[in-house]
Amino acid sequence: MSILDLTALQLGKAIKAGEISAPEAAAAALAQIRAAEPKVNAFVTVDEEGAMAQAAKVQKQIEAGELAGPLAGVPVAIKDNLCTKGLRTTCSSKMLDGFVPPYTAQAVVNLEKAGAVILGKTNMDEFAMGSTTETSAYGETKNPWDLSRVPGGSSGGSCAAVAMNECFYALGSDTGGSIRQPSSFCGVAGLKPTYGTVSRCGLIAYGSSLDQIGPVAKDVADCGAILEAIASYDPKDSTSVKREDPAFSQGIMEGVKGMRIGIPEDYFGEGLEEQVKAPIMAAVKGLQDKGAVVEEFSLSLVKYAIPAYYVIASAEASSNLARFDGVKYGYRAKEYEGLHQMYKKSRSEGFGAEVKRRIMLGSFVLSSGYYDAYYLKALRTKALIKEAFNRAFAKYDVIVAPAAPTAAPLLGQSLKDPLQMYLGDIYTVSVNLAGLPGLTVPCGLTPGGLPVGIQLIGDCFQEKKLLRAGCAIQEDRPYKAPGLAGELEGTGKGKAGCLCGSKRQEGKQG
Repeated sequence: MSILDLTALQLGKAIKAGEISAPEAAAAALAQIRAAEPKVNAFVTVDEEGAMAQAAKVQKQIEAGELAGPLAGVPVAIKDNLCTKGLRTTCSSKMLDGFVPPYTAQAVVNLEKAGAVILGKTNMDEFAMGSTTETSAYGETKNPWDLSRVPGGSSGGSCAAVAMNECFYALGSDTGGSIRQPSSFCGVAGLKPTYGTVSRCGLIAYGSSLDQIGPVAKDVADCGAILEAIASYDPKDSTSVKREDPAFSQGIMEGVKGMRIGIPEDYFGEGLEEQVKAPIMAAVKGLQDKGAVVEEFSLSLVKYAIPAYYVIASAEASSNLARFDGVKYGYRAKEYEGLHQMYKKSRSEGFGAEVKRRIMLGSFVLSSGYYDAYYLKALRTKALIKEAFNRAFAKYDVIVAPAAPTAAPLLGQSLKDPLQMYLGDIYTVSVNLAGLPGLTVPCGLTPGGLPVGIQLIGDCFQEKKLLRAGCAIQEDRPYKAPGLAGELEGTGKGKAGCLCGSKRQEGKQG
């Protein structure tokens, strides 16, 4: 078996046993990146020099017994909206092109303490605004299963990199499904934890009340181990929660016998493609055969989730992105007259179309005369959605839903109709509005060979139940890499080093 075929936990175990070294693992991943990136474009910045130096350092710590965790020495990719000291962080926007943060996000610091080796920063929708990773200023990321299709978004680069074997796991962020939806499109596992579980310090904000950092990996067990590494109480984040149960991996292989699983009728009606519904229902049947109690029920207010989400998220985005004005950091227009015009031209030239659209929408709903009619009404709807989930979790341990109504769309298809793209988030945004955990697990393929993911939703702080159910599903459907990933393995042999220098600070643009 190739090194690249191993899961993160399998590789960590092999490194600890001395069968593989951390530098060997990093070199294999970097070789795959060199071979795959011209086709997939999953990375904005690759740091070969830094990764190899870090791998050598970690290897010495492992041999000295200073690092004994399950992820020590395992290469990881980081979504490009998580700050990394000394390594360019752009949010895939012209506005932050060339920005090098003076500090590292707390979630990434936690990974470094666990011995992770950072390969680089992954492509994303600009400022996490989009569902396809096509709004990036550095070119679209392509789906490793079919290069004519999108990988999903906004964490499409992270999910594509894992699927393409360019890294063993990755970090993403999820504001309205940005980990779970691309995980479904790329055939990988992705977990959005309960709001507040992972510190948002160092995450460049989109919607502060909705954003949450989470793992993307080849299987569910990896997600549990990664969450254990990144979760922590952080006094620097006012929304951080001190969890009493940080051992997320414990007991996740115990099975689902007696687990109560609810299927919302509202999520399986009109709009859901049959080729997506069929593998999800087959996975549910598998859980039932293993002893889970499955029942259909009505989860009200689903139709109000999309408008409530986009009003709240856009309002928060318009406030959060006000700081990007060309004064302190980031892009500044070259020609202008006076301070006001400098602000106007810098923001007009620095932001892409989708970001501008959401800033304008957010500014409108927060403006005098419309605040009560739109923003306050959306907040009330958010509270009602949370109450609906509370009633459901009084009866069920896990709720099953699709991650998206379709398999991965063709490139260019979604951006033609932004409203249709927004509607594609119908099954994921409620989880963020209610602050709940959600997990996407690969559950099958469409007749055309595209991956389909099943979304598992849990009550607040019940990630272990999701991981248990996810492991039960993946027992029957082990992780399968797209054929393109295997075809490229081993094509980049020799010493890693060709991406050093310019791509460390300047990245690559497409």
